[in-house]
Amino acid sequence: MLSADELERYARHIVLREVGGPGQNALKEASVLVIGAGGLGAPALMYLAAAGVGRLGVIDDDIVSLSNLQRQIIHATSDIGKRKVDSAAALIYALNPHVTFEAHPTRLTADNAMALIANYDLVLDGSDNFETRYLVADACFLAKRPLITAALGQFDGSLTTIRAHEKNADGVFNPTYRCLFPEAPPPGTVPACAEAGVMGALAGVLGSMMALEAIREIVGFGEGLVGRLLMVDARAMRFETLRYARDPQNPLNGDGTVITDLSAHRI
Repeated sequence: MLSADELERYARHIVLREVGGPGQNALKEASVLVIGAGGLGAPALMYLAAAGVGRLGVIDDDIVSLSNLQRQIIHATSDIGKRKVDSAAALIYALNPHVTFEAHPTRLTADNAMALIANYDLVLDGSDNFETRYLVADACFLAKRPLITAALGQFDGSLTTIRAHEKNADGVFNPTYRCLFPEAPPPGTVPACAEAGVMGALAGVLGSMMALEAIREIVGFGEGLVGRLLMVDARAMRFETLRYARDPQNPLNGDGTVITDLSAHRI
């Protein structure tokens, strides 16, 4: 049940016909794990906390540096040198004391991914490298958890939702992350953020949209991004959506399944 304070705090949600009291209670009962408290994870965490998601977890082993503050809005100048999970916790508790925050100051690996992911209802991946993205996607499939994953370029970004462990209305498995991106690009072909740069406000746009998609998944309104890739071009201020389908050759839920555990990620 929502307290009197919560009823007032979430009043603008509750009056929405698509959310209402049942939807807000669903948010309170939900648990979400965010991979990374960086450019994407920072705004996502703040909006999920503001929305009243009952339990939020974040995985990040990094510390706050001055160059983070151009886009990672959950951290402040006074947080430089602190663990990102600690500065994130402080702001989330200040924003909404009704939220339970769980800090995981570690790096996601093949050894801890399944245990961490299985402890939450929904996963948001805001990581900045392909190794982690494939690990998260594979682990979410094996743990039967929905995944919302986003990526940033210099002036562009993308967002999709993966529910590959489930079948669609036609009885066919939904596409996996590997259906969309069968293989990671060769090392060195995609420059890191520190080398290429990134527009800070764009991280805010994509991170906020990750939170919106998570709220949609929890409450259950509208059409989500399963089988659809949302692409944002900040130079032209253009939004486009590309539909993609299950690849029968994919190694997770394809016709000849290959991946059944995370052992390949330990190599």
